[in-house]
Amino acid sequence: KVKEQNLQLTDVFDALQGYLGSAYVNDFNLFGRTYSVYVQADAQYRDDVSDVSRLQVRNLQGEMIPVSSVLSIEQSYGPDPVIRYNGYPAADLSAGVDPSQLSSREAIERVSAIASQALPQGLGFEWTGLTFQESTQGNTAIIVFPLCILFVFLILAALYESWSMPLAVILIVPLCLLSAIAGIWTLNTINGMIFGLQISSGMIPPPPVSVPPTFLDNNIFTQIGLVVLMGLACKNAILIVEFARDLERAGRNTVEAALESCRIRLRPILMTSFAFIAGVLPLVFASGAGSEVRHVMGVTVFFGMLGVTFFGLVFTPVFYVLIRKFETRGERNIEMANEPA
Repeated sequence: KVKEQNLQLTDVFDALQGYLGSAYVNDFNLFGRTYSVYVQADAQYRDDVSDVSRLQVRNLQGEMIPVSSVLSIEQSYGPDPVIRYNGYPAADLSAGVDPSQLSSREAIERVSAIASQALPQGLGFEWTGLTFQESTQGNTAIIVFPLCILFVFLILAALYESWSMPLAVILIVPLCLLSAIAGIWTLNTINGMIFGLQISSGMIPPPPVSVPPTFLDNNIFTQIGLVVLMGLACKNAILIVEFARDLERAGRNTVEAALESCRIRLRPILMTSFAFIAGVLPLVFASGAGSEVRHVMGVTVFFGMLGVTFFGLVFTPVFYVLIRKFETRGERNIEMANEPA
């Protein structure tokens, strides 16, 4: 029948797919995002079996041929599919999260709380896929970061042969991590304000027509950047502490040694820090495919390095002087206790 009507079989299938299902057309770019275009008939024109007979397809001569002339519709029966999970009847439920409102961890906790309250007795829920891995894995950052700091502390304790001197290096790390987190929060606030001003001024339509900017969060790439900052902060602090110890052994007092070491290492620290900051600028202004990953890591390291440079130069000598005062006071008390009465 298809050949007799000068129709292409693919044209018939495309018409059925486009009207009864959906068909992909093309992509277009808007507001920095790529959108896919699909065609589909309204629900009122495809909610009954008789709607299929009203479809028409253009043949090779340009004539519109009713689909009902080349096909027939018959009802058939078969077993209903039953979805099971771990041997129990189940139903799939998928949900999306707006990263500007909730993190994936918060979404898991809220859905779990709602499900435990709303589901009747005898029904339960389970996570699958990446959500299952995240729910079972837990917050590993609580374990990873203290272990990193402990590892650095033990290495510095062996280097300086002291349990207190590594604190002059490690105490600078929380300030640097705080500067990175503050930078992420500041950038998210600025992006939200700009997006709100654009909507209020009529430059762009409100959501969901316009897509809000991508907000940065504490994901795995942010945590990788924080681990990098921990090493860089300790590196700069070690340079100052090492020179201060050498100057103090040469006869300088603690305050003079700390200030002189900071002055001597000022230029190398600034040169290496600014070079590193300039190197991550392409990540901060990244665009294109996968730019979210590069952007969040670049912003974390960029603002963190600013904190490493400023806080390291200002507070490392202060921490060194305080630690040395506690050390010398303890040594003096031990000497007084060992003196014969």
